[in-house]
Amino acid sequence: MKKIQILGSGCKKCQTLYEQAQAVADALGIEYEMVKVTDIKEITAFGVMMTPALAVDGEVKVSGKIPKPDELKKYLS
Repeated sequence: MKKIQILGSGCKKCQTLYEQAQAVADALGIEYEMVKVTDIKEITAFGVMMTPALAVDGEVKVSGKIPKPDELKKYLS
């Protein structure tokens, strides 16, 4: 099972990334757990300075932007 983490304060962009990642993961048919990480100390522990950010299984894949659906598929596959 993949652990998908959305790192951010809960802003509109963070919410959009959460929804898009969930939709792509569902479309791929993978087993996953979605987690919102809003604690700034936890976010900086990932080395992330700009949100929103996406981490998969603890590894940051993208930060500071919302990736396109094709990019999300690549990160979640």
